[in-house]
Amino acid sequence: MSEKELLQEKVTRESVKTEKKAKQKDETKPSRWVRVRMLPIWLRILLFILLLAGSLALGAVIGFAGIGNGNAADVFKAETWQHIIDIVVKK
Repeated sequence: MSEKELLQEKVTRESVKTEKKAKQKDETKPSRWVRVRMLPIWLRILLFILLLAGSLALGAVIGFAGIGNGNAADVFKAETWQHIIDIVVKK
């Protein structure tokens, strides 16, 4: 074999190797990135609502008993809220 043929064969082998490597990369690479969620959407919404309600209750207790001069348990009575509404509306 002449040098020219050896060089041509080498180039051909190298091109085949690079094509195979590129093809293997494409096969192992997923076509689309998929995100796996730790918590489903419905559970996130439920946790948000529960945390929101808890923070509102805690804020009312701190405001009524801590800052004000009331009893912490009175925050959850309907009479207390009716009294607050009456003050705001001024019936």
